[in-house]
Amino acid sequence: MNENKTAAGTEIVWRSLLYVPANNEKFIAKAHTREADAIILDLEDSVPEQERGRAREMLADSIRSVTQSGADATVRINRPLRHMVKDVEAAVKGGAKALFVTKVDGAGHLKLVAELVGEVEKEAGRPAGDVRLVPMIETADAYFRAHAVARATSRNVGMNLGGEDFAMDVGMVPDTDTLMVPKQTIMIAARAANIMPMGFIGTVADFRDTDAFRENVRRSRKFGFEAASVIHPSGIPVLNEEFTPADDEVDYARRVVNAYADAEKAGLGAITVDGKMIDVPVAIRAKRVLARYDAIKARG
Repeated sequence: MNENKTAAGTEIVWRSLLYVPANNEKFIAKAHTREADAIILDLEDSVPEQERGRAREMLADSIRSVTQSGADATVRINRPLRHMVKDVEAAVKGGAKALFVTKVDGAGHLKLVAELVGEVEKEAGRPAGDVRLVPMIETADAYFRAHAVARATSRNVGMNLGGEDFAMDVGMVPDTDTLMVPKQTIMIAARAANIMPMGFIGTVADFRDTDAFRENVRRSRKFGFEAASVIHPSGIPVLNEEFTPADDEVDYARRVVNAYADAEKAGLGAITVDGKMIDVPVAIRAKRVLARYDAIKARG
């Protein structure tokens, strides 16, 4: 289980995140009913440039609205510097728990964003380190720096690949086949940095076929992903269910952990449970399943 904690010591556990345009009052008003673990108030692609000023002015009220049922409020910020500074100031002062940093091009870029966030945190009277970052890898250049990006700042809580933008940059069609290796690479870089590997094998645009989407998410969890974002609320129940350990998985994990603890006391290095060999890696994996399950349940 990743130690993704805010400065206040609250563990961040996400399975599902819903994008909501930060200028759409109707969508914002309904967002808290969607049962997403987090809402991403988007100041980037879904908001026309001429609307971004109004969207920033709305952020404090929007954050209060989307969090009223327990979801975490996050904000996707813009890359151009003149927009990014304004976005960070509005989001941090408005109470956002995390910022999705678009078009990250390297560790240095992310460190500058983190520095700005720290300055605004101080101005707003928030605890140092309270606001977390989720770098988004969206270009071929950044792809080869993902390992350094994931470790660039202690504010990082997760990392993902922006599939549509990345595919456009490298000139490929965004689908399950083409995105598998890039997304897996970002997942491994996130794991290496002990932050949340976010996303699923596929593209965020594929949300209408619920059965296919569920299969994609289920497969992605097998690959090691923990959470993902969607642009339509119909995907939220699927993400919540598939990224939560199932009851039989939890039961097996408990039996593995208990049996291995007994084996260690008896001086045994490997045992069997349900006819399967259990050694150190299997026992550690079982402990992680239980830790994640308990953290999800603690969210309520």
